[in-house]
Amino acid sequence: MGSRVRIQEEDFSIQTEVEALRSCSKRIGGIATFLGCARDFSEGRDVSSISFEQYAGMAEAALQALREEALAQFDIIEASIIHRVTRVHAGDQIVLIIVGAEHRGPAFDACRWLIDELKKRVPIWKKEITPEGDTWVTEHP
Repeated sequence: MGSRVRIQEEDFSIQTEVEALRSCSKRIGGIATFLGCARDFSEGRDVSSISFEQYAGMAEAALQALREEALAQFDIIEASIIHRVTRVHAGDQIVLIIVGAEHRGPAFDACRWLIDELKKRVPIWKKEITPEGDTWVTEHP
């Protein structure tokens, strides 16, 4: 595993990433994860694939800032964020957030906050490719 914050085209191993985070401290007693995957249906339409694009440089800086905010705001020991920017198909992994803390509560809270803030603040955009045509997704559920 490389940096705790990465934007990459290639897929990732959840197990490898969890083990890397877990190895940073023996104080970690709880690890919360969020894994975002591509769906084959959205807004009443079949989706054949999703294409992700980023504002190069700014997206990774925004992810790093989120990680630092989470470390300061929540009682956690470590956090990792990985987001893919490429074309993915139904079932493919897109984003992984892992948070380690002494206890489960702060790990869950920080993990949820990170994905919610990522959706609001990080300049990564997705375009759904459907049989009816391509559509940029502007809302973040």
